[in-house]
Amino acid sequence: MSKSPRSFPHFATPDIELIERESDVLLRSRVVLGNYARSVADWLQQWAIHRPNTVFLAQRPGGDPSQPWETITYAEMWNRARSIGQGLLDLGLGQDKPLAVLSGASIDHGSLVMAGHLVGVPIVPVSEAYSLLATTTDRLEYIVGHTDAGAVFASSGEMFGRALDLFADRALITGDGSRGTSLADMLSTTPTDAVDAVAATVSGDTIAKILFTSGSTGVPKGVITTHKMLCANQESIFSGWPFLEHEPPVICDWLPWSHTFGANHNLNIVLRNGGTMYIDGGRPTPDRLHITVANLVDVQPTMAFNVPVGWGRLVEALEGAPEHAAKIFEHLRVAFYAGSALSNDIWDRLTSLIDEHALAQVSMAAGWGMTETGPASVVVHMDVDGPNNVGTPLAGVTVKLVPAGSKTELRVAGPSITPGFLNDDERTRHAFDDEGFLITGDAVKLVDDAVPNRGIVFDGRIAEDFKLSTGTWVSAGTLRTQVVAVCSPYVLDAVVTGHDKDWIGLIIWLTPGQSDSLEVRTAISTALASHNAGGRGSSARIARVAIESAMPSIDAGEMTDKGYINQRAVIDNRASTVDALHETTAPDHIIVI
Repeated sequence: MSKSPRSFPHFATPDIELIERESDVLLRSRVVLGNYARSVADWLQQWAIHRPNTVFLAQRPGGDPSQPWETITYAEMWNRARSIGQGLLDLGLGQDKPLAVLSGASIDHGSLVMAGHLVGVPIVPVSEAYSLLATTTDRLEYIVGHTDAGAVFASSGEMFGRALDLFADRALITGDGSRGTSLADMLSTTPTDAVDAVAATVSGDTIAKILFTSGSTGVPKGVITTHKMLCANQESIFSGWPFLEHEPPVICDWLPWSHTFGANHNLNIVLRNGGTMYIDGGRPTPDRLHITVANLVDVQPTMAFNVPVGWGRLVEALEGAPEHAAKIFEHLRVAFYAGSALSNDIWDRLTSLIDEHALAQVSMAAGWGMTETGPASVVVHMDVDGPNNVGTPLAGVTVKLVPAGSKTELRVAGPSITPGFLNDDERTRHAFDDEGFLITGDAVKLVDDAVPNRGIVFDGRIAEDFKLSTGTWVSAGTLRTQVVAVCSPYVLDAVVTGHDKDWIGLIIWLTPGQSDSLEVRTAISTALASHNAGGRGSSARIARVAIESAMPSIDAGEMTDKGYINQRAVIDNRASTVDALHETTAPDHIIVI
């Protein structure tokens, strides 16, 4: 099978208009955005009528891959949403009294989300780590207090006991019935006419969710997410991926529902197109990757979504198990990744596996987006020959390219953009420019200035650039891309350090399959010495390197909702590593270039 092109034949060909203005450039698709649903719940009702017996969500008890899948159909979920919706209204919940959900992805979680969408109760999904792993409950208390949640849900009263104790003054709902109202009791509630009456008032401007950013600097921001944002965003995605109309997606996904990638992008792709989501109890970690592999082999998905670390771990596992690769890729049509952080090495190894085992052509697709954009704004739906291209603006999205020093900042406008941050007028005011474009702080480049249809390349975070103690500016995003490339195939990703320091350091993660050996350290040292020798000034000269074994954590905010590493969070969370990189005398484990 040919290795090129890397786009599925049913992708829509981009048709991008480029408008040069005096101080910036606008990019937008000439494709007109189609009509989109009034409410996310309208999709659920549609499939409950037209595909009542199609499985919407599936899960394994306890995430155990040896257990059979528990399933719920669209018709069953519609009935659940109506009953739970009545229960939420009985608790006095509404636009000003949302529901906070502390536990992870599950059928129960999904049922609460659908009920909230139906009766206009905003859902506030909270990272499980804030309840179960965090040493303090500051962020959890802030989120529940800032949203003034009228009720708090957890799957288990015992497991989430510490967290639930904090909110004894609010209504509690538990999946096991051990605290507060039992979800089972809500499911047995008979919906009244009030459900239909309230559902009829839900509009595009109704708040569907409040999603909190990682908050690596300052307190987290509560991103107001409306029904219009979510519905328009899925219509934009459909404009680039029209094959979804004829091929309802089958997805097996581990990504958390407290982040926009898993909750808004992936779950809603399934819901908008009448597909099926299998909730994966695995993770891209050494102790849980086998669960993901077993689930993927069983499900044989048509679309696969992952962050680069996840793809790297999966590639390593499948290279040694061709029988599993053959099953996983047999029906696959799209392999989606966060293009900014996928290394050339992982791209090559993944496409090699696909070429060997897929029965049909598989598209490698990337995209750019953020919580504030619904999330998809720029998505690959054309031929690409490498991992750095994040695509072109989707229908309904206007991108503004604004000079920002030596870089170009990406700003966005369209119906999928948030109206602002909950109860935070100041940060909302500073989030938009005078034309109403969202200020993203992300830098990009056009692949070809003369041919916008060829796409956009991510160029790092403008805010991640810093000065050395000498006053020399370091372009962290550009330098990161350079060092990952020059250290291929050994380095998966890197974070650049050195703010107010005398030299530049690197925190790196090795590509799956590589070990922290003398041979690998020597190869990295040689590659970076060659990089430094290429006429590099102090703004790009690497002095020291630290190899990290613990991968970036989504729950700790080290992996952003866009799918790439949050440099600030990594530096804050791994302060001891940063200190070691910049000590006068380097510790033994630090590589000195």
